Amino acid sequence: MCDHHDKLRSNNRDLQGIEKQWDRREFFKKTSLGLGAMALGSLLQSEKLWSAVNPVADPNNSFNSFTKNKLGLPHHLPRAKRIVYLFQSGGPSQLDLFDYKPKLKDMFGQDLPDSIRAGQRLTGMSADQTAFPIAASTLNFKQYGESRAWVSDAMPYLSEVVDDLCFIKGMHTDAINHDPAITFFQTGSQQPGRPSIGSWISYGLGSDNDNLPTFISLVSKNGSGQPLYSRLWGNGFLPTEHQGVQFRSGKDPVLYLGDPENYDGNDRRQMLDYLKKLNGMAYDAFGDPEINARIAQYEMAYRMQTSVPEVTDTSDEPDYIFDMYGPDSRNPGTYAANCLMARKLLEKDVKFVQLYHQGWDQHGNCPGGVKYQSKNTDQGTAALIKDLKQRGMLEDTLVVWGGEFGRTVYSQGQLTETNYGRDHHPKAFTMFMAGAGVKPGFTYGETDDFGYNIIKDPVHTHDFQATLLHLFGIDHERLTFKHQGRRYRLTDVHGDVVKDILV
Repeated sequence: MCDHHDKLRSNNRDLQGIEKQWDRREFFKKTSLGLGAMALGSLLQSEKLWSAVNPVADPNNSFNSFTKNKLGLPHHLPRAKRIVYLFQSGGPSQLDLFDYKPKLKDMFGQDLPDSIRAGQRLTGMSADQTAFPIAASTLNFKQYGESRAWVSDAMPYLSEVVDDLCFIKGMHTDAINHDPAITFFQTGSQQPGRPSIGSWISYGLGSDNDNLPTFISLVSKNGSGQPLYSRLWGNGFLPTEHQGVQFRSGKDPVLYLGDPENYDGNDRRQMLDYLKKLNGMAYDAFGDPEINARIAQYEMAYRMQTSVPEVTDTSDEPDYIFDMYGPDSRNPGTYAANCLMARKLLEKDVKFVQLYHQGWDQHGNCPGGVKYQSKNTDQGTAALIKDLKQRGMLEDTLVVWGGEFGRTVYSQGQLTETNYGRDHHPKAFTMFMAGAGVKPGFTYGETDDFGYNIIKDPVHTHDFQATLLHLFGIDHERLTFKHQGRRYRLTDVHGDVVKDILV
């Protein structure tokens, strides 16, 4: 057996090369001096692996004073330093929340004219309908603030902050079903496998905090409706250290971060140092960048053992903060508690915080479903905006609220005076943004009297993504990554910055 093994080893040049790395003299040369490991450690700080010092403006606010990183970013003066994206999974009904259509009350129950529907694509749930009865919203609308924005009574708390919001009422997208539509918004492609928005920003700009991930996702507990997948905050083909890290409620916010039972962790630093040296040798042998990414992840996990318990502890928050976010904010894992957690993460300069809330898929009992989901999210959303503003953070924090598509004006299934359902509608829906260079108290875009087609200032998903990157100082056409022989970007080969919504 030994002779056979020796013969195989002598005929395998790759194995010989590896053994050379493990030669006793080479081992002590690399590890006793430690210079290579020290240099590697300095390079593998989370924000330094792909970027240099993050840009800092001079007193004259001149873009020439910014230090660009190794990717040449930012391309221009950024307005946003961080973002919280409040993703409302399922497709909130714009017609029952923000896009008020008073003329529909007189047309309740009438068939939607063919000229309005114009042969647009339908889901399999509506394709067999022989009639498309108009369902005017049964919720009450009023105008609020100096901006006189229309908001339904399902969102009483959000109505208090409308003058900080920029409503985009001409949103449209390509996908009509949930999974491809959510994937399209989060990654720029309907097909899985592409990097998420947060991963692109992490790759392009790096981190402002050595002790927490650049990109963190939070999912409301006890969510119902269409499932959410971790690939929505995945890194795709980008290096793995740019993957979003999911924080959960409970005693272990990050899985596998804590020490095993009966292990005190006293020698963890020593273990990681030796592991880094061994991985450094592997990198010298193979040159695989994923080895460096793995080292960076180990180091981040080590630092997170201290930073995560601190940032996830809300016990020191004053009562008035909990009161502002609502009673659910004391219940970890709820939407309101995640909004409060998002503020704490943003305070620690986590660059991208993503919240997911499921349950906006009202194919039946739309009025009751909208009220229920609004009750779960309205106060937390408004409180987060108020909280960021009172701390002076809204100026450079971008807030985004929206789902993957909107809902139809016609009722899916049976229509009564008090009840209706709405099917998916990708051709016209509403989102809103706030802070970080977005016009406050502003409404952009307009739909027809049926809320079915956009008649002014359409904004495509890729336009939204291009604008989001622009606010971070990134030209969406220039942030690319070569994969399998092709250069990819978040917006593929589409997208225009919506400059009219920017200050």
